[in-house]
Amino acid sequence: MKRAVFFVTAAGLALSSSLALAGGPEDLLPPMFRDPPPQQQPSPTPTPTAVRTNTPSQPSAPAAPSSSEVVQPLPPQSSGPVSSAPIALADDFPSLAELEQMEDDEINDLLGLRPKFDIPAAARRAVERVGVIAESEGGFPGGSLRNQPSALVRAALQASNGPVVSRWGHILMRRALASRLDAPQGLSPMAFAALRARALTNMGEAAVARTFVQDIDGSEYNSALGEAAFDAYLATGDVLGMCPVARLRSDLADTPEWELLQAICSAYLGEARSADRRLQRAYGTGVADEIDVRLAQRYAGAAGEGSRAVAIEWEGVEELTPWRYSLARAVGEDLPAELRSDLGSAFDISDVLIPATPLLQRVQVADTAGARGVLSSAAMVDLYSQLWASDSYDAADKGLSAQLREAYVANSPEQRLAAMQALWGEGRDYGRLVLTAYAAARLPVSEDMADDAAPLIASMLAAGLDRNALRWSNVVSEGSEGWALLALAQPNQNGSVDRGGVDGFIDDDGSANMRKSAFLLAGLAGLGRIDGGDLADFSERVGVNLERRSAWSDKIGRAGQLGNSTLVALLAGLGMQGQNWEQMTPRHVYHIVRALNAAGLSAEARMIAAEAVARG
Repeated sequence: MKRAVFFVTAAGLALSSSLALAGGPEDLLPPMFRDPPPQQQPSPTPTPTAVRTNTPSQPSAPAAPSSSEVVQPLPPQSSGPVSSAPIALADDFPSLAELEQMEDDEINDLLGLRPKFDIPAAARRAVERVGVIAESEGGFPGGSLRNQPSALVRAALQASNGPVVSRWGHILMRRALASRLDAPQGLSPMAFAALRARALTNMGEAAVARTFVQDIDGSEYNSALGEAAFDAYLATGDVLGMCPVARLRSDLADTPEWELLQAICSAYLGEARSADRRLQRAYGTGVADEIDVRLAQRYAGAAGEGSRAVAIEWEGVEELTPWRYSLARAVGEDLPAELRSDLGSAFDISDVLIPATPLLQRVQVADTAGARGVLSSAAMVDLYSQLWASDSYDAADKGLSAQLREAYVANSPEQRLAAMQALWGEGRDYGRLVLTAYAAARLPVSEDMADDAAPLIASMLAAGLDRNALRWSNVVSEGSEGWALLALAQPNQNGSVDRGGVDGFIDDDGSANMRKSAFLLAGLAGLGRIDGGDLADFSERVGVNLERRSAWSDKIGRAGQLGNSTLVALLAGLGMQGQNWEQMTPRHVYHIVRALNAAGLSAEARMIAAEAVARG
C-alpha cells in the first residue's frame, strides 16, 4: 500500500501546479530570498579625510561577483496568485491498481519524467555528414550528393534491398554507404541515414551498419532509423547494443520483439525482478510467442540474479526469425537443422559476423561471405587459421585449414599449387579464389604453370593484387583467359587491345552462351580499350547489344560524365542487385564500368571488369 501511495503522490506532483495542503502553499526559501531587496539610494560622496575609507560604488550597475563567489540567478517570481486547486486527471489515467503493477520506466513515460537526452549538450553530435569513413580516410566527398535530386537518391537507396552479386561492386557500394555524406536537399538527414543503414544491413554489412548508427545520438532517432538499427544489432548478435536507444526512446517501435528488448535491457541494468515480471506478462497476455519469451528469459537470466533455468523447446516453431536466430546464437542454443537449412545466405553472413557461432560453422559459410565481399582475403585466412589452431576440433574438421596451410608452406611451388587446386574444386568456387589470393601471389612465375595461370591471376585480382598478377604477363598466351584478365586489369593500357587476342578468346570460349566473351567485350568497351569497329563485329558474333539504353543507364552515364563518383557508386550497386552472378548481364557491366571509369574510379572499374570474366 505504501508503494501505491507513492505512485499517486508522484502523479499528483507531476500533474498539478501546486499541492492543495491545509494552510496554503509554504514558501521554503529563506526570508532574504522571498522578495527583492529594496532599491539602494545613491549616497553622497564622502568628504576626504586623513583616514582611508572605502567609497561605495554607484547603484546604477550591480557589482560583479568576486572570483571566489558563484551567484546562481533565480527565476523571476510570478506576480499572479498561485492556485492551490489540483488539475483533474485524464480519463485514461491508470488506476491505483494499474499503477502498482507498472514498472519504473513505464511510470516515467507516463509522467513525462524520462530524459530526452542521454549525453551532455556539449558532447552531442550534429546530424549532418553522418558516416563512418571521412574523405581523408578514403571515403567519398562529403558534399557530393548535396545538390543531387533527392527523389533519385531516395529511389536508389530504397531499391537497394538485397545483396550485390559482384564482390567488387559490393565493396564499392559499402564504401559509398558508409562515407560521411551530407543529405541531398529535400531529404532529411535522419531519413537519409535510415535509408543507408537499411541498405547496409540488407546487403550483408550489418557490422558496418551497427557502427554507422552508433555515430548518431539516440535522441535524434526516428522510427525508421530505430528499425534499421535494431535489425543491424540482431544480425550481429549484439542485442544489448540497442539498449541505450531503447531505454531513451521506448516509443520508437510497438512490436513484440521491442517489448522483450525493453525487459532484457532492464535485466542488465540490475532490475532483474522487474524484467522477469515484464517477460512473464508478455507471455501471459500473448504479446509474444512462447519461443521468443523463453529465449529472452534465457538471455536476461545471464545478467546475474536470474538463476532460474529456462528450457528452450523448438517443437511447433515453423519459422526462424532474426530475433530467434540472434538470441539462440547468443545464448549458445543449437538451431534445429530443419529450420537452419531453409535459411538464405543472409543468415550465412550473420553466422560469420556473430562471434558466438561455433567456429567450424563460421568457417563453413566463410566462402559465401568472401565471394560476396563481406570478408577480405586476409580475414578469411585468419578464420581458417583459428580453426587450425583450435583444440576443440579433430583432424577431419580441420581438412580445409590443412589444405590452406599447405598452399603457404608446402616444400615446392607445385605442391602449393596442388593444395590451392584442391581448395578451388572443379568449379573454381569464387569464395575459395578469394581465400587463396595471397598464397597465389607468393608463387614464383613459371612457364611450367602457364596452364594454371588463369585461376592464379583471378585469385590475385579477387583481392586487388593487380601488380602481383601482372607479373604473369609474359607467361600467358594471347587469347587465353589469363591474357583477358590482364588486359582488363592493366592500369596503364595504351590504345586498344589486339584484335587477334579477342578473336582467339572468342574462338576458345566454352562458357554457356559465350558469357565470358560477352563480359570481355563489355569490360574492354567500358574501359575504352577496343576499337569501335571491332566491338561492333565481335558483339554481333557473340550476340550481345551493349548500347541498349534504359532510364538507369542514362542516369548512371550522366553521373559519370559529371564526375559524381558517389552517385555513380550508388547506381552501380543498384544495377548489381541479385542473389547470384547468373543474374548479371554484359550490358550492365558495360554501363557500370564506363561510368566508373569516367568518374575517376578506374581501379574499381578494372576490378569489376576482370571479375566479370573470371565468374562468367
